[in-house]
Amino acid sequence: MNETGWTITETEFDPARLHHQETVFTLGNGYLGTRGALEEGYPGARPATLIHGVFDDAPIVHTELANAPNWLPFVLLVNGERFRMDRGELLDYRRTLDLRRGLLRREIRWRSPAGHTVDIHIERFASLADPHLLAIRYQVTPLDFDGWIEFRAGINGHVDNDGLVHWDWVDQGNEISTVWLHSRTRGSGLELGQAAGLLIQGGREVRRQVMDCHNNPTAVAKCRVEQGNAVVAEKLVTVFTSRDLEPERQVVDAAMNKWGGFFETRSYYEELRAAHETAWAEVWDASDVIIEGDDAAQQAVRYNLFQLLIAAPRHDDRVSIPAKTLSGFGYRGHVFWDTEIFIVPFFTHTQPEIARNLLMYRYHTLPGARRKAKENGYEGAQYAWESAATGDETTPRWVPGPAGELIRIWTGDIQIHISADIAYTVWHYWQVTGDDEFMRDYGAEIILDTAVFWGSRAEYNAERDRYEINDVIGPDENHEHVNNNVFTNRMAQWHLETALETLAWLRREHSSKAAELEEWLALSPERLAHWADVIGCLHILHDPETGLMEQFEGFFELEDIDWQALQPRRRSIQSLLGIERTNQVQALKQGDALMLLYLLGDRYDLETKRVNWDYYSPRTDHTYGSSLGPAIQAILACELGMPEVAYEHFMRAALVDLEDVRGNAADGIHAASAGGLWQAAVFGFGGLRLTDAGPVANPRLPSHWTRLQFRIQHKGQWYDFDLRQESAKGSGCGTRQRS
Repeated sequence: MNETGWTITETEFDPARLHHQETVFTLGNGYLGTRGALEEGYPGARPATLIHGVFDDAPIVHTELANAPNWLPFVLLVNGERFRMDRGELLDYRRTLDLRRGLLRREIRWRSPAGHTVDIHIERFASLADPHLLAIRYQVTPLDFDGWIEFRAGINGHVDNDGLVHWDWVDQGNEISTVWLHSRTRGSGLELGQAAGLLIQGGREVRRQVMDCHNNPTAVAKCRVEQGNAVVAEKLVTVFTSRDLEPERQVVDAAMNKWGGFFETRSYYEELRAAHETAWAEVWDASDVIIEGDDAAQQAVRYNLFQLLIAAPRHDDRVSIPAKTLSGFGYRGHVFWDTEIFIVPFFTHTQPEIARNLLMYRYHTLPGARRKAKENGYEGAQYAWESAATGDETTPRWVPGPAGELIRIWTGDIQIHISADIAYTVWHYWQVTGDDEFMRDYGAEIILDTAVFWGSRAEYNAERDRYEINDVIGPDENHEHVNNNVFTNRMAQWHLETALETLAWLRREHSSKAAELEEWLALSPERLAHWADVIGCLHILHDPETGLMEQFEGFFELEDIDWQALQPRRRSIQSLLGIERTNQVQALKQGDALMLLYLLGDRYDLETKRVNWDYYSPRTDHTYGSSLGPAIQAILACELGMPEVAYEHFMRAALVDLEDVRGNAADGIHAASAGGLWQAAVFGFGGLRLTDAGPVANPRLPSHWTRLQFRIQHKGQWYDFDLRQESAKGSGCGTRQRS
């Protein structure tokens, strides 16, 4: 089996890159994510396991995903000396993330300070077949001695989120070779039960015991070994939270019963890994993108898709994918527009049941959106810029700056386009899947109640006889408190148009549901007439003669900057110039007009896109601005017939975490960039478009790509696309496959 493009490999351990590599080697299964920390630990490490939905109170940021008690600790002692990467002599080293199988491996040859040499093979996985199962296998071979090997497999409850402790110890215990820990979050009161068992194969005179240290129960096994003979230790861990269970069920009982089930059926590491690998094979069958002629792009695309797949909630529709997935403390596990605009399309086209779960999270958090609208003096539902468990706003209002000064964060107050972004994704999910049941029961309510918000948010300017939306932040967060942002206004207009269309469909196809929502949301004839008035009179800064859009009122009057004079640089324009100065110049974090032309691309001709590209792309901070931008730039460059320019942007997105091109990968995976990368490959280079006759491709491959292959679902039907360089001059339909 060809493994090219399926592995991420590290052959030299560099402590200076410790936190970056912890992000890179993150594992997960859609229930939780665990950073790539070392099982034996390392000074200054930031181990973290983040579980979907397990939020706890936090100062400044309101709430955050609570770093769960660490299930990784697996200590090896060689003749009484602890194996550590910073002690003894590292003779050989290789760490590999197997993307195809969801396995993380380390292969090490280590000589202890006393001169004992061992080969160590460590492998772990978070089961995709069973979300409550985690596993580690240690294989140790003594190369030049006979002696004793000892394993210590524990659960460490002494964890924190950058110094903030979220867990209280409740209880702990052990049965035979299994230990368990019961914890509870301090603010939200969520309970967590974990059980860990230690199994030994090989060795002689095996001695077992339990180290019952407070909040760190550990199973211990010690055995005699002979030169050249391997001993294998397996650690199986089970995890349950009170979110997973009926109220009367206990989390520790669930964890112990799950572990006991493995023991009773003799389903140990090999059997559990086989089920896990089978699950991954099914996922990749739907999700893989094949690129030939470019090994770096192939590897990077699969890596980014892997990170999305391990963060995707398969069994829970009350959680969503955070901006940093479940891979780090960045943005505290909060959910942004990143999910809907950048990530959901990948799942809509490959695994629509996951996309549905992600959109159901927005349905379940409608009450929080309604509270936000009411608190701000508006009607309907206004989605939070940063959302967590309830949908209430979790954006911090003030954060400490680098010099200790307080910086006001305005996004939670005035970055309001997210409500239209969510409605847009609901609508397109429906268009792609034909999931009428979802649209009838859930999606329509989201679209309509957020449209109520826009109807109340638009302001009538009597002097100019038009509606305006003032004092906002667009996707380009370099400019705050702007009026009539073209992205916000045009998306609000689209939203109101789509709400009327949605209501018309409901009245036609599901009249009782339409009547129910009309009463519940107060969709009176007067309100609907007001929407139509706003649609017709909302101020959109688009010159119909030139096609050029003005990002917001007064943008063209702002000063241009000399970009070349700021080179070389390794920081964003805003960090160089400061917030106030950046507000005064034409320097974009990402291009609002270009984002709009991508989302509503079918409403604008090619010349309009070219004019706006020519104006806004040179004024955008592509290297250290928003990580959301490069993938969108790549798609538009493809559409404008510039595949080589597109490739430059594409690889900037592709390597953002693997090569830490922005210097902040230690905080977690750039999830939006990962989702945008799939869109850039499929909609950009593949030229995929959805038509009434089905999906068609008009490929624009980079010159060195010889093949691009992917598959998508459309209206319940699979379509396979196999695009070659020779086909890049025309268009083609996918091969239709049986569902």
